[in-house]
Amino acid sequence: MNSARRSIQLVAACTILLGVSSAIAQDWPQWRGPNRDGAATGFVAPQTWPKTLTQKWKVTVGTGDATPALVGGRLYTFTRQGGEEVTLCLDAASGKEIWKDSLSVDAISGPAARHPGPRSSPAVANGKVVTIGITGILSCLDANTGKVTWRNQNFKGTPKFYTASSPLIVDDVCIAQLGGTGDGGIVAVNLSNGTIRWNWMDEGPGYSSPVLLDAEGMRQIVALTEKSVVGIDYADGKLLWQIPFAPQGMAYNAATPIVNGQTVYITGQGRGTKAIKIEKKDNGFAAKELWSNAEVSVQFCSPVLKDGMLYAISDKGILSCLNAETGKTVWTDPAKRGGYGAMIDAGSVVMALPEKSELVAFKPGDKQYSQVASLKVAESPTYASPVLSGNGIYIKDGDALTLWTLE
Repeated sequence: MNSARRSIQLVAACTILLGVSSAIAQDWPQWRGPNRDGAATGFVAPQTWPKTLTQKWKVTVGTGDATPALVGGRLYTFTRQGGEEVTLCLDAASGKEIWKDSLSVDAISGPAARHPGPRSSPAVANGKVVTIGITGILSCLDANTGKVTWRNQNFKGTPKFYTASSPLIVDDVCIAQLGGTGDGGIVAVNLSNGTIRWNWMDEGPGYSSPVLLDAEGMRQIVALTEKSVVGIDYADGKLLWQIPFAPQGMAYNAATPIVNGQTVYITGQGRGTKAIKIEKKDNGFAAKELWSNAEVSVQFCSPVLKDGMLYAISDKGILSCLNAETGKTVWTDPAKRGGYGAMIDAGSVVMALPEKSELVAFKPGDKQYSQVASLKVAESPTYASPVLSGNGIYIKDGDALTLWTLE
């Protein structure tokens, strides 16, 4: 009888542990994760880091720099295969294909032809998958079957180096930056049927992605355009505030803004890093500059805010840390890592994935750079962000997707 009781207790304990493990594993439904801030709350960082990761599977999926989405045990990847843009749904545990959607697209010419695949990351919500192709085609698919719900190809033109902005889903609305230089804007589309709810068409998109901000009870879409930072009323698309942030020369508006309450952090090559606060003023809103740091500029890396510090890979290709309250440079690491890279708040560590495919983990802190691990994760350059969940790390490289685990 005691043996039977112990067996029942053991089964119950295992069930609880499995449930906890499942609960800890985190979905990654859009660009930069659940809250669009690069925070991987469900990742389990080891106390002792291995010298190498364990490869569970590797699948060729196509070219492109888009970060996969992870929802409910399924991975949604967006790539290019030949003359088609392809959305693939894979089983996250095995890498096996569940469904595939293909769409013929134009060839990519000029300097951007070195990266002919999509740069925009899929967003998954309410049973739908939304993608923005490299030529600006906005698509919505059924997440379960891959069937096309709707497509919008009406916004012609792209930025000089083609479309890179990732869609944002809020409630039942998709927010997208579409069109080209001097002829584009921000669009709100009904997720269910693709009808336009509103559009703000005063400035074309940059290469950044929009985020959501709540300022004194009003939800706003904050976005970097081709030459400004704007706040747009989520309800009706009206412009609430705008500040100039025009790139010069070979600079671009590419880093996604960071939102912390009513404070927004922005950065761009040659323009440093800035903090602005969105406040009510008269009958509207205004952006008040809190600080500006001219020492650290970021081009192709969206920073991470953790415990009052901003971490990024600067346009000089070095890791940097700024005090988010004062804007002061806390430390920089002189090692050259390339100007492209992703930053992830992984709990006890911050992780960086530069284009050189060495995943770096370092201790967050306000003293100095302190590295705890450097792990090779691909043989080709990596431009997509890693997706962290449980003890797994999904890496998209030039044409393949790999699941690595910490064991």
